[in-house]
Amino acid sequence: MGLFAQKRSRGDVFSEFRRLGDEDRLLNGKGERELLATGVDSLDQLVSGFPRGAISEIIGPESSGRTTLLYRLLAVATSNQEICACVDLGDSFDPRTASLAGVTLSQLLWIRCRNNLEHALKALDHLLHGGGFGIVVLDMGSKLMPGQKKLRLLPSSYWYRFRQPLEHTRTIVVVVAGESVARQCASLRLEMMPMIPTWVGAAPSVLLSGASIEAVSQRSFRNGRARFGAQAIQISPPEV
Repeated sequence: MGLFAQKRSRGDVFSEFRRLGDEDRLLNGKGERELLATGVDSLDQLVSGFPRGAISEIIGPESSGRTTLLYRLLAVATSNQEICACVDLGDSFDPRTASLAGVTLSQLLWIRCRNNLEHALKALDHLLHGGGFGIVVLDMGSKLMPGQKKLRLLPSSYWYRFRQPLEHTRTIVVVVAGESVARQCASLRLEMMPMIPTWVGAAPSVLLSGASIEAVSQRSFRNGRARFGAQAIQISPPEV
C-alpha cells in the first residue's frame, strides 16, 4: 500500500512537471540530466551538450551552419555506435557531405518524405515509439514549402505527444528548421546566425576555405552565444 502510494506520488510529480513544460527537472539516476556533447568546445562550454530524453531545435536561415552542427552531432553519436535516424522532409540530407563530415552512414537510417508532412510526422511517431535510437532528426529544411506551411498550424499537443515517449530514454530528438516549430516543448533551442565565409586565393581563382559560425542559445539553463569555425568540404565530381 505504501509502495503504491509512493508510485502515485511520483507519477503526480512527473505529470505536474510535464504540465508546466518544465521537463528539464526530470533528472536521471545520478541527479543530473544526461547530455551529448557536440565536440565543439565553445558550444559545449555554453550549453554542455544536447539533452537526452528531450526535443532540441536547430533553427536559422540557409547558410547559417545548421547542417554543419547537425552533422557534427550525428558524427559524435554514430562514432559511439549509436543508431540514428533522419526524417528528411525536403530531401535536404546529403550522404556524401555527411560522410565526409564524419557521420557513419551504416549507423544512420535515412527516411525521405519528399515534402509530405503527414508521412514525416508519422515516421517520427513510429521511430519514437519503437525506441532504440540515439538521435532522431526531423529535418524540415529552411523554407516552408506549400505542404510544410501546416507546421505553423500544428497544435502543441503534437509535440507533447512526441515528447512523451522520450521521457526516461537516451534518445535525442533534433528538429532542424528555418524557425521554431516545437515552441515550448523544446528543451534546447539553438538559433544559427548567417555564416561569415572565409576565402583564399586571388580573383578569379578564389576558393571557399571555411566559415565562422555563431549559435545563440535559447531555452537552456545558460543563454548566450557561441562562435566556432567550420572548414569547407571539398567534394570531387563523380567519375563519368
